[in-house]
Parts: sequence; structure tokens; C-alpha cells
Amino acid sequence: MTPQEVLQFIGENKIRQIDLRFTDLPGVNQHVSYPAKQLTESTFEEGFGFDGSSIRGWAAINESDMLLLPDAETAFIDPFYEVKTLVMTCNIVDPITRQNYDRDPRWIARKAEMFVQNSGLADTAYLGAEAEFFIFDNIRFDQQANHGFYYIDAEEGRWNSARAENNLGYRPRYKEGYFPVPPTDHHQDLRAEMVETMIKCGLDIECHHHEVATGGQAEIDQKYNTLTKSADNMMLYKYIIRNTAHQYGRTVTFMPKPLFGDNGSGMHVHQSLWKEGKPLFSGDLYAGLSQMALWYIGGLLRHARALSAIIAPTTNSYKRLVPGYEAPVNLAYSRRNRSAAVRIPMYSSAPKSKRIEFRPPDPSANPYLAFAAMVMAGLDGVVNKIDPGEPLDKDIYDLSPEEMKVVPSMPGSLEEALNALEDDHGFLLKGDVFTEELLENYINYKRRAEADAVRLRPHPYEFALYYDI
Repeated sequence: MTPQEVLQFIGENKIRQIDLRFTDLPGVNQHVSYPAKQLTESTFEEGFGFDGSSIRGWAAINESDMLLLPDAETAFIDPFYEVKTLVMTCNIVDPITRQNYDRDPRWIARKAEMFVQNSGLADTAYLGAEAEFFIFDNIRFDQQANHGFYYIDAEEGRWNSARAENNLGYRPRYKEGYFPVPPTDHHQDLRAEMVETMIKCGLDIECHHHEVATGGQAEIDQKYNTLTKSADNMMLYKYIIRNTAHQYGRTVTFMPKPLFGDNGSGMHVHQSLWKEGKPLFSGDLYAGLSQMALWYIGGLLRHARALSAIIAPTTNSYKRLVPGYEAPVNLAYSRRNRSAAVRIPMYSSAPKSKRIEFRPPDPSANPYLAFAAMVMAGLDGVVNKIDPGEPLDKDIYDLSPEEMKVVPSMPGSLEEALNALEDDHGFLLKGDVFTEELLENYINYKRRAEADAVRLRPHPYEFALYYDI
């Protein structure tokens, strides 16, 4: 919709309030609501003021005044609010310079799209993200000077099979949740309602299913879209999933590794470049790829360790990215092989379906930053004709130690990932998509608020290992 159409829509549908949303640096949605009469055609350009110093990873107190500019194209009616409310995603603008705010993740995604267009190599980057998540019935956690714990429970969790009361069985075994029918799959109806709500809000959904882990792991797949729109959609996707589960008395987490001993949650991202309506990744080379696609893979693999700080940005991410387990930590590419960091899906030979799938990302990532960074890495591969090397078409986990030595891998911790980003980020600075100031602020925030915060605290399992030492 245009601003004029939004105002007409508000009148015709008796909208009472508007809800303006944006995303902070870690990737969490923020919002503020106004009576609908506060929205006029001029406010789409003048914006709504707010205090940016209170937003994580954003401005200092002496530069706190900022503006929210609603994007009319993102408007939808919120399905959860009691008062009829129209939601719009916003861009952040400095009220003095009237320039877009460099720490606004959505602005970074928009700049990445402009960089693709200005490159002359392509005009559109399409991304399709498959975000997994867990549906739990109860969660408790706390961390104090003298104690620290978490306790998860889920009716579907295999650990409840020995419970004496109200036990009807039918729970997925560990690593066997992909994907039995109900009653073993406890959340068919809940996922179906999530999907129906997503469709009402404008998302294009392909399928939904139980995932590999016990305890309510699930996946809902969206159709691919352009870079910024895909990131907008991922934020809405998370919002709908959380709120639908909450209405059912359940809780959802996008933590990559909430359960020990079972599969974690990834966010595999399908990617392709197009120009003038034509796909650029289809060709007659390996797995039906073009030379551009292979160079794009080369860029992803070359910069994967630096990317990890953005696409797998939490300390918990590296409980999932562990060599020898289910996650694709080895930096190689292959057709069909899901143990490689880059997989080339072979479901269809149609040129428009030809794409690559990057598997290390997880759903704790800020989608605006993650999608922008991956496209920048891939384009760097195309510009510099980075050779991805030979494909690895056997199970990587069955390779001998000698063979594994020549296969590079993802970092083993958030600290290692942040170090890699410090050492290798020139590809992100091209076109001023990311800035030195933004990356320095991001790295410092992640170190201080997350990596150091976890490193400084005793881990509960340390007491089992060391209390009697």
C-alpha cells in the first residue's frame, strides 16, 4: 500500500490504533503504539520521535533523539491485539541530518539490496530461510551469585515417558522426530493455526512439519523473497509463532541449542541472484550451477568464519556448531549432502529453482544483518572469482583424520567468531553497506553483553565435574 492507501484502509476497516515496529541490534522486535488519528500523510515523511539511547546496541545518551518512519508497504492488521490495530515496520532516521541511521539493521539490509543493483552483476538477491524452533510447555531459569539453572519441560519430550500420572505415551524418540504423524506429533493443530495466521498477515507459506528433535521441535517454511522483505517476513514469522503458542499456553524458543543430546535448531538460508527477471545461478557446471553460483559459494566459504559472528551470533550457537554432530561446521559444498556447509538442492532441474543453501546460520541471528552479510560475502566471491575448490560428495563425518585436516571449519565459540569478524570484514564495508563504526559497536556489544557474561559465570555442569576435585 501507499501512504494514501494506508489512510484509506484505516478508515474503511475502522482501525483504532497503529503499532510502529523496528528491530534492535541483537534482532528483537520493538514497538510503540498510537491512536490511529495520529497518523497522517505527512507523518510518513516527518516520522514519530523516540529515545534511541534505550535501545540495545544503539545511540549514546547524547544522541538519543530519533525518528520512526513507517513503511506503508509493510502494513497489516495485528491478529492478536484486542483493539483493532494496524502494524507497520519502520525505518530509523536522524532528526537533525534526516539521514538513515547507520545502526538500524533494516537500513543495512536495504543498502545491501542497493549494492546488488549497483554492482551490475545482478539486480535482485532472493533468500528463503528455513527457521526451526522448539515448542515447550514450561521453562524456568535463573542466574544469581550463588546459583544458576534452567529447567525445560514439554509434554512431548521423550524424558516424560516414565511419568506415572497422565501418561499416554506417543513421544518422538531422541533424534527421531522427523516426522511421524499425530499423536506422536503433538503440535499439528498448533502449527496449522500458526500457518493460517501467517497467511492472513501476508506471508507465503510452503509447508510445516515436526523436526528431528523430541520435545516439540518444529519448522515452518516460507517462500523466498527479496532480501529486505525476507528479513521483514522473518521478524513477522517469529512474532506470529510466539504469540500463537502463547495463546495455547505454550512457549517457543529460537535458541539454537536448548536441549542437550538432541538436535539443535538451524536456519538454512536458500540464496540466488537474478537479473532482469532471469536466474543467474543455473548453468551446466557442477550440480547444474553456473560459474557465478560457484564463485558465490567461494565467497561464502572464504568468509564463513567471519560471517559466523553475524549468522550464528550467540554463545548458544556454538553448542549446535560442534564437529561430529548434526550441524554443518565443515566449510565445503556438495549437492544433496546435508553435512556440507553449502548444499545445492537437487529437487528440480528448472533454472528458476537453481539455488544454493547455506546451512550454518541459526534463528538467533538478526535476519537483516545476516541476510545482508551473506549476500555481501557471496558477491565478493563473484567479483573476485573465488574458487570454492572441489565439491565433497561423501559424508564428511566419515572422512579419515587425514582427509579432515584439509577441510576448514566454522569457529568453535562466539569469541572465536568475533575475532574472525575483526580480522575479515572488508567485504562487508563495500558500498558502505556495513560501517567500521557499526561493526566495532556490534563486536563490543557481543563481547561485553554475551561472550564475557557467560564466560564469567560458573556453569552448572562444572559442579558435577569439579566439586570434589
